[in-house]
Amino acid sequence: MSQIAFVSRMSIKAGHEAEFVRLCKALAAKVHANESREQTQFYQFFKLREPRRYAVIEMFSGEAAEHAHMNSPWLGEFGPGIMACLEGEYVREYLDPFEV
Repeated sequence: MSQIAFVSRMSIKAGHEAEFVRLCKALAAKVHANESREQTQFYQFFKLREPRRYAVIEMFSGEAAEHAHMNSPWLGEFGPGIMACLEGEYVREYLDPFEV
């Protein structure tokens, strides 16, 4: 099983930041309450230093754990509202560990 990690960066529409933050906090609470730390190893939203810019860092134990998260009822519940707050597309950057 190979670990999967990425950061997704996004811009939020003017006037939608409070709703975006509310939805992200609710989603993160559901993820932390319902997904195993062995499977979802890290999941946290961040405010970037540029205006209306945010990011989420996600780390999963492998492809199956990522798919379980992406198909979870809580992502289905909060994802559409989060996406509606975005200005343009989000950018996902995969993070690969150093080979030792």
